[in-house]
Amino acid sequence: MIIHQFYDTGLAHASYAIIRDAKMIVIDPSRDPQSYYDFAQLHEADIVGVIETHPHADFVSSHLEIHETTGAIIYCSKLVGAAYPHESFDDGDIIHLADIKLKAINTPGHSPDSICILLQDEDGNDQALFTGDTLFVGDVGRPDLRENAGNITAKKEELARQMFHSLRDKLMQLPHHVTVYPAHGPGSLCGKNMSPDLDSTIGRELRDNYALQITREDEFVKIITTDQPFVPHYFGFDVDLNKNGAPAFKQSVARVTKGNVDLEKGIIVIDTRTKEEFIAGHLKGAINLQDGGKFETWLGSIIEPHEQFYLIAATDGALAIVIKKAAKIGYEQNIKAALLTPLNANHTSAVIDLDAFKTSPNSYTIIDVRNRSEISEGKIFENALTIPLPELRNRLHEIPTGRPIVVHCAAGYRSAAATSIIAGRISSTPVYDLSEAITDFGLSH
Repeated sequence: MIIHQFYDTGLAHASYAIIRDAKMIVIDPSRDPQSYYDFAQLHEADIVGVIETHPHADFVSSHLEIHETTGAIIYCSKLVGAAYPHESFDDGDIIHLADIKLKAINTPGHSPDSICILLQDEDGNDQALFTGDTLFVGDVGRPDLRENAGNITAKKEELARQMFHSLRDKLMQLPHHVTVYPAHGPGSLCGKNMSPDLDSTIGRELRDNYALQITREDEFVKIITTDQPFVPHYFGFDVDLNKNGAPAFKQSVARVTKGNVDLEKGIIVIDTRTKEEFIAGHLKGAINLQDGGKFETWLGSIIEPHEQFYLIAATDGALAIVIKKAAKIGYEQNIKAALLTPLNANHTSAVIDLDAFKTSPNSYTIIDVRNRSEISEGKIFENALTIPLPELRNRLHEIPTGRPIVVHCAAGYRSAAATSIIAGRISSTPVYDLSEAITDFGLSH
């Protein structure tokens, strides 16, 4: 038997292949199915099944495409209300993969339709648990993403109570040696306290996972429903897209218009070049969302699912990469056109005089665009106006314009995007990015 983990660092997403006797099942696949096809070919196996632990909010799955390409059966809970061809996979249901078994365990909590998958080896021993977004290494799934999305909606407090019982009555009763394979690692917005490790055991989680130490249901609900990360705009959109099944990856990406086009007014421009390139020359009003480790998350946090946008990159290769990253959250269909840096990208950005700012920071309006959880740990500038980046486009009217504006985050990535957003709307005063220089300043007391 082979168990293989595929890991997408950009979305902190783990998917899995299980092979037994030349037959392969994929669990929670990412948008591009090619790696699963390659793995199956490498091991001379046929993909016979795809299991979805729930309709994912933070990435688009290729379950429907794999089914249409290979004929593999899609398995998911009947509670999903899936619009694609599938077989229900709930408590008591078993998938036989040669002489091993995959057993469904309904584990509502992260979502009402979440399942975990218990693998039993050829001798009938419990060996591994694929936990989706129910149990992570060091954490459990957040319960607040299905209040307005999916076939079944539920308030976060209700889901947190269901999570408490899914954990205590089902998962925590499994043998301690069972390996835990979650759908996410650190950096995912589906939890708040994940370990850097990408697998664990039931015994280790019973010992080390803070959420499994909480024995009172009311206390568990209170802790699990507070201090969760922000929810990007695209999460509900992806739940519904996954419930219906996304179009095939390569074909959908290929349909994106590329090349020189006349840009329509009123459509957002996302410039993915480095901030140095952007500062030196860009289209007026463009947003500088640099290609990087979390590009997909920030794209879906700034742009709403109904919005079209233009995508700019410095080279053909860079452009292909960011189009594929947009597709990982289902946003390739929002791209009006993708193009290289236009010749008229000659609008420059204001550059801060750092010495002047350090001498008299109170002469500036300072905007802190970090996340709420970061701000709650302390402000870097006591008088800063706090507007987290995902909220910025809807709160620009709150920014006073009587003084020069300085924007900061924790390291420089988000402040580059935020500065471009503000400067695109406010032209009556300079807008500066404090960028990496923020590390010269400590938390205020």
